[in-house]
Amino acid sequence: MRWKTDNPAELSPMPVVEEEPAIKDVAPETASPHMAKLRLLWDARRFLFRLVIFGCICSALIALLLPKRYEATARLMPPDSSSDSMAMLAAVADKAGALGSLAGGLLGAKSSSDVLVGILSSNTLRDRLISRYDLKKVYGLSYQEDIRERLGNNSAIGVERKSGILTITVSDRDPQRAQAMANSYVEELNTLTTQLSTSAAHRERTFLDDRLQEVSKDLEQAEKELSQFSSKNATLNPQEQGKAMVEAAASLQGRLIAAQAQLEGVRSIYTDGSARVKALKAEIASLQEEVQKMGGKSGAQPDSEGQLYPSIRQLPLLGVTWADLYRRARIEEAVFEVLTKQDELAKVQEAKEIPSVKVLDRGELPQKKSFPPRTLITLFGTFFAFAFGVLWVLGNARWEAVDPRHPGKILASEIWNTCVARLNKIPVLGRASGQGAAHVVFRKGTIQGKRNEHE
Repeated sequence: MRWKTDNPAELSPMPVVEEEPAIKDVAPETASPHMAKLRLLWDARRFLFRLVIFGCICSALIALLLPKRYEATARLMPPDSSSDSMAMLAAVADKAGALGSLAGGLLGAKSSSDVLVGILSSNTLRDRLISRYDLKKVYGLSYQEDIRERLGNNSAIGVERKSGILTITVSDRDPQRAQAMANSYVEELNTLTTQLSTSAAHRERTFLDDRLQEVSKDLEQAEKELSQFSSKNATLNPQEQGKAMVEAAASLQGRLIAAQAQLEGVRSIYTDGSARVKALKAEIASLQEEVQKMGGKSGAQPDSEGQLYPSIRQLPLLGVTWADLYRRARIEEAVFEVLTKQDELAKVQEAKEIPSVKVLDRGELPQKKSFPPRTLITLFGTFFAFAFGVLWVLGNARWEAVDPRHPGKILASEIWNTCVARLNKIPVLGRASGQGAAHVVFRKGTIQGKRNEHE
């Protein structure tokens, strides 16, 4: 500060304001690159705004036009790790090295759940669902592989590692079909695990079933042969029958002896022409005929046709054959009884070892759609339109900054002009491409003019 006065006696200070240097304009070349980009985007704000509105409307229309999809979920309890069949499945699943075996031993039921996941993802189970719900017509596909792939994409099957619970989620446009397919996965899993069970009880039960069929046929044949032989030779039980016939023959023999003694006594009193003597002679002849018939002729063959029962002499010969047939029938009957008991026990054991699927939550009818997320699609489409606009503006500015004599720019211009000329030859596309090119050129000129005006 300087002091200025006309009277030297008076020293009154007068402040003199020094002129400050004028602020120089900052050249655009020396400005911050980020500020230049922001200025460029601000100049193109109307273009970006229209592009954002267009993107929002298009994404909203797409979200509304996309078909709705529904999800039905079924949850299964982890298999019983104490079951022998589950231990076998876990061992098969863990044959991937020492580390896999260690993990299988530690996880137990989880490894068994992984095997069930593999069964649910198999082509066999998928083919059953495809045939059950006619998915070839539903999906509109011709090849079986494509239908399986579509079904696999619409089905999410996984295991919760902490709890071991198996989750089956099916997505479909029809909520009723989604629910039915989720529950059908559980039903087909039960069927396949029963059919594919390879436990010891299953193998034993299969063997016993086959053996029972064979023994049943043998027993039927043995009983048929025994019945035919007994019917032909009038032999029901040679031992009992022989004992009864011996007793009957002894009784007849006793009666015959008594009649003969009585005849001798009557002859001492009456003549042979008397009626009483004749009656005794007739009775004795009848008894002798019965005894002879019951005893049979010596050397006679065992032919009982026309007889009510075989003779005593024929019984030993018939008894040998009858005993052989009877023994075969009894053996087959005993084997059949033993196998039947063992088969029932094997069925019970197999039922214990089969990895039965315990349903925790059945698939319920979905009430809310799972797809499409319309709000998210609209927001994403809007953001994509804004990002595209920003990249377009910045890329256009960078393109304009390239020297027109640059070889790359010259080549790109030639390609662009050639493509536009080819499109113009098509009536519909020519008008649309011409308008689009004119709009692009107009926008380039507008943005470039605003930037030059600002500079």
